[in-house]
This record gives sequence, structure tokens and C-alpha cells, in this order.
Amino acid sequence: MTQNNKKLVFSLSIIGVLYFIFGFITWLNSVLIPFLREACQLNDSQSYLVTFAFYMSYFVMALPSSYLLKKTGFARGMAFGLLIMALGSIIFIPAANLRDYRIFLLGLFLQGTGLALLQTAVNPYVTILGPIESAAKRMSIMGLFNKIAGIVGILWLSNVLFSDMETISKEILKLSGYEKEMELTLLTQRIIPPYIGIAAGLILLAFMVLLAKLPEIKNEESINKEKENKKTIFNFPYLWLGVITLFLYVGVEVIAIDTLSLYSISQNIESDIATKLPSFSLIALTFGYLLGIVLVPKYISQSIALTISAILGIIFSILALSFSGITSVVFIILLSFAHAMMWPGIWPLAIEKLGSHTAVASALLIMAIAGGAILPLIYGWWATAIDNRHIPYLILIPCYLFIAFYSLKGHKIGKEI
Repeated sequence: MTQNNKKLVFSLSIIGVLYFIFGFITWLNSVLIPFLREACQLNDSQSYLVTFAFYMSYFVMALPSSYLLKKTGFARGMAFGLLIMALGSIIFIPAANLRDYRIFLLGLFLQGTGLALLQTAVNPYVTILGPIESAAKRMSIMGLFNKIAGIVGILWLSNVLFSDMETISKEILKLSGYEKEMELTLLTQRIIPPYIGIAAGLILLAFMVLLAKLPEIKNEESINKEKENKKTIFNFPYLWLGVITLFLYVGVEVIAIDTLSLYSISQNIESDIATKLPSFSLIALTFGYLLGIVLVPKYISQSIALTISAILGIIFSILALSFSGITSVVFIILLSFAHAMMWPGIWPLAIEKLGSHTAVASALLIMAIAGGAILPLIYGWWATAIDNRHIPYLILIPCYLFIAFYSLKGHKIGKEI
């Protein structure tokens, strides 16, 4: 193995660890939503502010993150992002002691801010380190770290927070006044030890990233600079359609996983089991990623993989809406299998042939992660308004139709072949 190949493998290994952190922190939200709903006595609409606070930070911070990375470089920027995430985790301590949902939301926003900074740096890294044709394969490999971490995180936090939740919930219903407030505060404080551990781990990793001395990666795509200088970011329709597509994709992925616990409870599944079910969604995602690694681009192209994914999303949504109970829950879990090749399919198609505009385009795509803030909130509002968690899954179908359009035609509009 040459020295350059060794550096490449080392760099991708560090990125793999960071993808593990992305998944671990991000998918804990699926456990936090039902936990904070009980501990802070929320309705569905209020409880999905968890995803709103977390994912809206991507929209707010993506462009500032791009600017900061230009000033600090990739490695220091990544370390700074990890430290911001640690601060967000530490804020859970006063939030739990005061049982103040607003402080929890602030902590989640800071966690998302740190992740926005990390992802703004890391996703171009994976795309640029190798040929664009196999970018989806590299992102699928990184996605495995993300999903495995999510499975571990969900099972761990669910066991910590929901070990005897059924009993405690029944006891709380019998209480009122000061006694009820004290019992709810004790319940909320369960969250403190795990998040102290998370904060410590993030701080340690930040120092490891600095010591690793990652190389600075620059986009060296060979294009006609004179011709490129005449174009602005607005001259690439396929990019903007890609931003919309990624917005919708992240929204449906978050809905499929982060609503699953509360939906399963509404389908008469016990809470200690229901809060572990999102881990099955991540297992389905993992199988999808493994399939993508084998098939793309050797047997099918990135765009065809994205088309198949969108069609599967439509089919599973219709089936989930057509049934109830455990059968419906299974089809919601299968949606995550359909989602596996969407992120690694959309991202390369959207930034291909952008040259020096790649950095800004990456920031715009990171902003599109705000789909995970908006669409689950709409789902939660709808579920609260009609007191039904099943029918609002209708929101998924038009999203998959647009993703299918982008995979078939949208990614070609305005792109020089």
C-alpha cells in the first residue's frame, strides 16, 4: 500500500468514527421523544419539537459552518463541532433538574449545530476522496457506521430510560400537585447520567481529531475555469432540485423512525418494547446500505438505485396506511429499508460537476436537513389535530413521488453531460 493510500484509509477511518457519532446522537431522538412526552407532560405536537430544534439547527448553521471551516480548516472545525455537541449534552443536566422542556430544546439545538458543522466538513470529504461514480458506495460504507451507532444508542438509552416506565406512568396518573411534580422531576433526572457520559466521550473525541492531523482536502475536479467563472450557483437547476429532494428525504426518514415509538404505543404495543422498535428501522437501513455497497455502481447506477428506493417508499407507505396494528408497524419499519440508498444517491447527483461551487452546494444540502425539522412537526400537528397517529402518514406519499421525479429526470436538468 502506497503512502497516499495509507493516508486515504486513515482519513476515511477517522471519518467513519465521526459517522458513528452522527448516528449515535441523531437517533437517540427517537427515544427522547416518548420520554420527554411523559416527563414533561406534552402532547404529540409539542413532543415533535425535539426533531424541530435538532434539525432546524442545520438550516440555521450550515452556511456559517461553511464559512467557519474556511477559517479554521477541516480538523479544527470538526473538533469545534464535537465540543459544541458536548455543550449541548451538558445542558441536559439543568434541563432535567428544572424539568424545563425549553432548556432541553436548547441543548438539542446545540447538538444539531455541532453536527451541522461536522457534516458540512465530512460529506464533501467522502464524496471527493475518490471517483464521483463510486461516491454512493463510499457514503453507504460510512452510513453503516451511522446506523450501527444508532442501533446501539437506541437500545442503550431505551433500557436506561424505559426499564419500568409502564409502572411509573400508572403511579404518576394517581398523583397530583407537589407529589406529581416531584415524581416527574425524579423521572426526568434519569437522563442526566447517560448525557454526562456522552459529553465526556465527545470531548475526548475532539482532542483525538486534533491529534490525528487529518489532511486538508480540496476539490481538484478538472473543469474549464474560465467557463465556470461565468456561472453562479443559481445556474444549476439540478442542484436546487436536489436540495428540495434531500429536504423531503430527510423529512420522511425522520418521520419513519422518530414517530415509530409513539405510533407503536397507539397500536397497543407496550412502551418498553415500542421505544426499542426504531432500532429495527436502523437494522433495515443497514441491510439497505449493504445491498447498495454490493450493487452500486457495479450493477446499477446511483439514479436507478434512487428510483427503486422511491418506488419502494410509495409501496410501503400505502401498505402501512392500509393495515393497522403490528402489520402497519412492520411496514413503517420497512420504509427505512427504502431510505437506505436515498442519501448516498441524492448527494452525488446534486453536487456533480459543480467545481468551485461544490462547497456552497454542500452547505445548501446540509441546510436541506431541515426537512427533519419541518415534516415531523407537520405530522405531529396533524396527529394532535385529529387525535390519530395513523392517517398523517399520508404526508409520505407526495414526498416519495418528488424523489422519484428527481431520480428519473430532475438530476439531469441543467447538467452538462
